[in-house]
Amino acid sequence: MSTKIDGKALSAALRAEIAQSVSAMRAEHGIAPGLAVILVGDNPASVSYVTAKERACAEVGMLSREIRMPADATEEELLAEVRRLNADQEIDGILVQLPLPRHIGEKAVIDAISPDKDVDGFTPVNVGRMMIGEECFLPCTPHGIVKLIEFAGVEIAGKHAVVIGRSNIVGKPVAALLARRECNATVTLCHTGTPDIAQFTRQADIVVVAAGRPGTLRGDMLKPGAVVIDVGVNRIPDATRERGFRLAGDADWESCSAVAGAITPVPGGVGPMTITMLLWNTLQACKARAKRAASQS
Repeated sequence: MSTKIDGKALSAALRAEIAQSVSAMRAEHGIAPGLAVILVGDNPASVSYVTAKERACAEVGMLSREIRMPADATEEELLAEVRRLNADQEIDGILVQLPLPRHIGEKAVIDAISPDKDVDGFTPVNVGRMMIGEECFLPCTPHGIVKLIEFAGVEIAGKHAVVIGRSNIVGKPVAALLARRECNATVTLCHTGTPDIAQFTRQADIVVVAAGRPGTLRGDMLKPGAVVIDVGVNRIPDATRERGFRLAGDADWESCSAVAGAITPVPGGVGPMTITMLLWNTLQACKARAKRAASQS
């Protein structure tokens, strides 16, 4: 039976460290990290996620500012709000909750966020910096995945990592992070156009599955002892549950956990790390603000 990689435990430990650093920032510089979240419309999943971010900020002592805009807000109105926050000295991080209403261009909005406040790591500037190995805000879920692998006591350098999924939010950036010199893995990126994904996963020491489809990864597709990071969150109808469904990842838990050396559960694996790394990035942005202020004084 494999070791369960506890994302909740790692998240709690990191948040305790962040809270200590926030307290030190207040004491030494008289400032606290500030995160602004813009929510357009009232998508229930987005509202729930924004609420979770507000709770997390409060937990570590950060300033949290929520800007709610109606679903019929124009793209220019949203861009104006982003520009206002770019100039706000109390705000270190700006996050525009996705998805946006169809009439608003997601790319235009992301591009408008100052790279210095892009704590999601989505702007082209930060993506480019990540790709060439420069210091930048790393995208939250991929960064959390790397932290989870390290938390499991796995040496990444020299290992073969297979990533299933090529989304701009998880698949591509996590492949890039694992290949950077800090991690130094050999990376294979698989996707819907890859014939016989199993031929690659059976060679892998580390498998990150982010396909958005339950059952994408099975135990017979793994090398014994491999580490599995399951990013998927899928609702499976289940009449025995009060809510009428259960959550499942992209990896088949029973078969994969019987073969893997370590595996993340769903829920409780990758999920808790995403907001934690958002807090981490916001703290780094505040430290940079304090450093700039000190150099100008």
